[in-house]
Amino acid sequence: MSHVYDDRPCELGEGPLWHPERKQLFWFDIIGKRLMSRKKDKPQVWEFKEHVSTAGWVDHDTLMIASETGLWRFGLTSHTIDLIVPLEADNPVTRSNDGRADPWGGFWIGTMGKQAEAGAGSIYRFWKGELRPLVRDVTITNAICFAPDSSCAYYSDTVTGQVMRWELDAETGWPIGDAAVFLDLKNEGLNPDGAVVDRGGNIWIAQWGASRVAAYSPGGQFLKTVGFDAEHTSCPSFGGNDLTTLFCTTARQGLETDALIQTPTNGMTFAASDVGQGQAEHRVIL
Repeated sequence: MSHVYDDRPCELGEGPLWHPERKQLFWFDIIGKRLMSRKKDKPQVWEFKEHVSTAGWVDHDTLMIASETGLWRFGLTSHTIDLIVPLEADNPVTRSNDGRADPWGGFWIGTMGKQAEAGAGSIYRFWKGELRPLVRDVTITNAICFAPDSSCAYYSDTVTGQVMRWELDAETGWPIGDAAVFLDLKNEGLNPDGAVVDRGGNIWIAQWGASRVAAYSPGGQFLKTVGFDAEHTSCPSFGGNDLTTLFCTTARQGLETDALIQTPTNGMTFAASDVGQGQAEHRVIL
C-alpha cells in the first residue's frame, strides 16, 4: 500500500535518488527548476535558474546534478555549484531528463526536447572526464538503470513503448554491440518512464498515465504492480534503511483542471513499504 511521502505537488517530478550515506531522498521538479528533499520530516528545497532533472551522489555533501546546459558539482550545505562538463549547452531546444550513476562510477544522462520534439534528444555517458554520446535521435529519454551484476544497462525512448537492454564491458562499462528490445509494451498501451533495478535484477518501471510502477523479471516476465494515487508516475527509487521502500515521483503536467481537483495528490511524491529490496545507488567518481 502506497502513501504520500511529500505533499508538495510537482509539475514534473523526476529523478528520485536515495543517498546511501545521508539516508535521505532527493528528487526534482523539472518544470519548477528545483531540487527537493526531506530531513527529519521537514521539507527542503533548492532553487535553480534552469531546468534540473536528475543527480548522482559524489560524497556525503555533494551531488552531481544534470541540468539543461551541463553536469554540475553541487554542494548541499555550501550551495556552491561548479560546472563539470557542458551538456548540449548550445542547443536551446533541449534539456536533461532521466539519468543514473553506473557501477563503474560513470553517469548516464539523457536529453530531450523541452516540448518533446521528435528525435531531439540523446543519451550520453560521463566517465573519467569524458562525455560521450551513446544513443542519438531519442524523443523522451527514460528508464536508465543497471543490472546488479553490471552485465547490462537498460534505457527507453518512451514514445516507442519499448525498453532496451544493452550489454556492457565488464572492465570499462562501455556498451558492447547493439542494444536489443527487452520489453515491448506498445500493444498494452503502456508508456515506460523512469526505472530502477532491484538487488535480484528485476526492473521496476514507472508507467506514465497508468498510476503505477510495474516490475519485470530479468527475463522480461511481468511480476507485479504497485499503484499510486497519481495518474502520471514518472520515476521509482528504492530507499529506506534497508532499501525496501519504493519511492515514486509523479507529475501534474498535461492533466486537466478537473483531474487535479478530483485527485489533488497528482504530482506528489509517494512511498510504498516492503514491496521489494533495491540496490544502493552507485557513487559518481569525478
